[in-house]
Amino acid sequence: MKGASVLVVDDEAIAVENLSHILAREGYDVAAAASGEAAVGLLADREFDLVLTDLRMKGLDGLAVLGEAKRLWPDTEVVVMTGHATVFSAVEAMRLGACHYLTKPYGLAEVRATVAEAMDKRRLRLEVARLSRQVAELGRGPLIIGESPAIQALIDNIRHIAPTDSTVLILGETGTGKELVARAIHAAGLQRANRFLAVNCGAFTEELLTSELFGHEKGAFSGAMSLKKGLFEVAGEGTLFLDEIGEMSPSMQVRLLRVLQERHFFRVGGDKEIPVVARILAATNRDLKADVERGLFRADLYYRLNVITLRVPPLSARRQDIPLLAGAFAARYARGMDKPVTGFSAEAVRRLMAYEYPGNIRELENIVQRAVIMARGEVIEAGDLPQDLHGDAPALARREGPELIALEELERRHIRDILTYCDGNKTRAAEILGIDRVSLWRKVKRLGLAVE
Repeated sequence: MKGASVLVVDDEAIAVENLSHILAREGYDVAAAASGEAAVGLLADREFDLVLTDLRMKGLDGLAVLGEAKRLWPDTEVVVMTGHATVFSAVEAMRLGACHYLTKPYGLAEVRATVAEAMDKRRLRLEVARLSRQVAELGRGPLIIGESPAIQALIDNIRHIAPTDSTVLILGETGTGKELVARAIHAAGLQRANRFLAVNCGAFTEELLTSELFGHEKGAFSGAMSLKKGLFEVAGEGTLFLDEIGEMSPSMQVRLLRVLQERHFFRVGGDKEIPVVARILAATNRDLKADVERGLFRADLYYRLNVITLRVPPLSARRQDIPLLAGAFAARYARGMDKPVTGFSAEAVRRLMAYEYPGNIRELENIVQRAVIMARGEVIEAGDLPQDLHGDAPALARREGPELIALEELERRHIRDILTYCDGNKTRAAEILGIDRVSLWRKVKRLGLAVE
């Protein structure tokens, strides 16, 4: 944050002069105060990005300056400096909101690094706060975070297509946030006052998917003890999102094509024509065009779905968004776990930026959730990140080599870490993971985790 504003507070003139000179040469806009009273006066007039204050001063001391700075400007970062360091003063400074504690005499490199880290922390805090308010024209729905050209182009396309009833095909790698895009389209569209329903077409057998989508009449088959409405019917005038549509069997593709063409269907075992009024959104991580050429996906269904196509960029194509996304995930999980985490160290951010993310945003979210669990204080340090993110070897090389880690293994490690954090309490672990206890039990069994 070159050009950022810094207030230097010290009752020793030579200390103020030296520190101001160092910071000015680094490109910061520096103001100086020779007393706590003078500093409070300057703070009353304007906000500073950072305050560097001596602890022991005549009159108002550094803790008083810290307290007033945080009262007037909660997002201002404060570094306390002292030549008389004690455990009590350090703890009190941190309790009042200081981001760092410098012991005199300090080296120039230490000052530069401390100021740079404080500025990074403030920038991330402000960006996350601003983006959290930026629901923009996407209604009150889910927020798509990012300022990279790739994600801004996607947001612009969502704004244009949302107020229609056109079918939309959402393409993107696993973990890029295709369902989030679908929810954003719904939230900004004509259907937003009605239901949004989602189904993973790859998670059911053909028989179960048929029942899930079309419903069935009582007695239609063995076990059909009562009438069941399908999702095409339940969605009403809302939105039905068909995820992983590329996994549909050929016969299911035929049934879906008929629904899209005729806008009506029959329940299994029924003869009553039921209209379809919901907007249909679909998504896949497959190359459907290539599947059509290989005869794996119907060409006529592909063209029916492909009225409008949105491509969700992989995280590798929007690397500048990684700190913003990580900050938003950290804030969310810190609230959920009631932990005082407020940001990342500069080294932690560097390692997050250097990683390749084969699992995209979903993998980043899991990494940050684990880091919040492991964090000992307000700042997530590099040591709180998984071992995969350590070292200086290029992430892409790790991804292509024999050290490749399957997503299932990442999931196994993540769930194991959370269960360990919760001392094996599955109810608490399920709450942190955002799933129910039965789903957690199934994952534990599937992944072969030895948990009592």
